[in-house]
Amino acid sequence: HHFNTVLSSCYHSSIDNSIMCVPQNAAPAPKLAKCDQWVKDFDFDTFTADIKKLGDELEKNQGPADVRHLKKMVMWSNACAIVGMLTMGLGVNFVAIAALSTFTFTRWTMIAHHTCHGGYDKIHPNKNRWNRFKFAIGGLWNRMCDWFDWMMPEAWNVEHNNRHHYCLSELEDPDLVENNLKDMRDMPVPIFVKYLALPILVCTWKWFYYAPNTYKELKLARWRKAGKKIPEGVVTSDAVTVRTLLFSGGTPFYSFWEFMSVVAGPYLLIHFFLFPLPLLALGEYMGTGHDMYISAVKNLFLADLLTNLHGFVAIVTNHAGDDMYRFRDGCRPFSGSFYLRQVLASVNFWTGSDINDFMHGYLNYQIEHHLWPSLSMLSYKRSQPLVKALCEKHGVPYVQENVFIRVKKTVDIMTGKSSMRWFPADYETKFLEQDAVREAAKKKGKAVLLSDKCMDAVQE
Repeated sequence: HHFNTVLSSCYHSSIDNSIMCVPQNAAPAPKLAKCDQWVKDFDFDTFTADIKKLGDELEKNQGPADVRHLKKMVMWSNACAIVGMLTMGLGVNFVAIAALSTFTFTRWTMIAHHTCHGGYDKIHPNKNRWNRFKFAIGGLWNRMCDWFDWMMPEAWNVEHNNRHHYCLSELEDPDLVENNLKDMRDMPVPIFVKYLALPILVCTWKWFYYAPNTYKELKLARWRKAGKKIPEGVVTSDAVTVRTLLFSGGTPFYSFWEFMSVVAGPYLLIHFFLFPLPLLALGEYMGTGHDMYISAVKNLFLADLLTNLHGFVAIVTNHAGDDMYRFRDGCRPFSGSFYLRQVLASVNFWTGSDINDFMHGYLNYQIEHHLWPSLSMLSYKRSQPLVKALCEKHGVPYVQENVFIRVKKTVDIMTGKSSMRWFPADYETKFLEQDAVREAAKKKGKAVLLSDKCMDAVQE
C-alpha cells in the first residue's frame, strides 16, 4: 500500500487503495460534548511516540516465555477437547457440552487468533506451523488439524486481520455492530420484540452471519485485486448472511452452493457427523446400538449453541457501546490516528489470572491487541497496566468493564436503544493532517511496514 504524502493532504485508504482527501478549509469547530472535552488538551504527538516506544519494547522482550505460555494455553484447550470426546457418548450431559464448547472457543480466540496475527512468527521454533502464513491455511487438512470452525481461515484472515483491524469503527469495518444490525435497529416494533430475537441470533451468529460474511470479504478482496468492477447497487460494507444467500437475492460474490461446499459444509459434515463415527462402532461392540453416536451428535450441536453464546459474550462486545467512538475516514496503519482509534473504539474486560484470561479467550486485552496486533498473548498481559497508565497520563478514555456489563451495552446498540459516539469531525481531520505531514517528512528511505507486507500477502 502506498501512502500519498503530498501536502495536499490526500492519502490512500490502508485497505482499499482509494484516495481520500482531507478538507483544506475546515468549518469553525462546533462545541464539544462533555464526553469529548478531553480531546482539547490532548497531546497527539507525545501520545503517539509513547505508544510506539512501548510497542517496540514489548516486541524486543518476547521470547521463550511467550512460547511456553502458548503451549500451556494449547494444553488447557486440548484438555477440554479430550474431556469432551470422552464424555460426549455418555448421553446428553453438560460436562461434554461445556468441554467441547470451551475447546472450540479457545482454539479460535486464543490459539488461531494470535497465531494468525503473527504473534509467534519470530519466536516460535516451529516456523512451519506456528506462523501466520502457515497455520490452518492451504487446504482442508490444515484447516482440520489447526483450526476447524464454521469460518474458512483464509477468509477470516482477510476479514479480521485486515479489514476489521485497519478499518476499526469505520463504515468499512465488517464487524461494526451498529451498521450490521441497522435493520434491527430501525425496525418499527417495540423493543421487547427485538429482545425476543436475540437468543436465536447470539446462539447461531457464527454460521448464520460470520462464516458467510468473512467469505464475502475474501471474495471481495480477490475481486479488487483482479480489477473486477463491483456491480452497480452493491454496497460492499453490507453484511452477507445465510438469509442474504437464501432469501434476499444472494450476493454477486458467490452462491449458496459455493458457500456450503467450500466454507460451511465441510465443517457441518465432518465435525458433527463423521468425527463421532467411532462411537457407532463402539456402541455396537458394547451392545448399546446407535445410542452413543446419537448422544455425541446431540452434544456436539448443543456445544455449538453454547460456543456461539460464549463467543458472542466475549467477541461481539469488544467494540460496541454508547461509550465507543466511530470514525468517518480511514487512517494509516500504526499512525497516531490509528493508535488513538484502537483505544477509543475498543474495550477491555477484567484481566488478571490465567483462568480468567482463558475463559475470556484473551480478548479481555482488546485495547492492547488492537494497538499491536502481532504480539503474543503474554505480551498483552504484560502491557495492559502500562497502556492503561499511558492513557491516564494523556487523558485518553480507557474503558475496562465486566464483560456482562458490556453485553448489556452491546444489546442496546443492536436494538437501537442507544448509539455509538462520533469522534469530533474537526479533530479527526486535524489528526489525519498531522499524520500526513509526519508521513511526508519520513517518506524517503522509509522501511516497509510489517502490516503492509502482511496485508499484501493475505490479498495474494
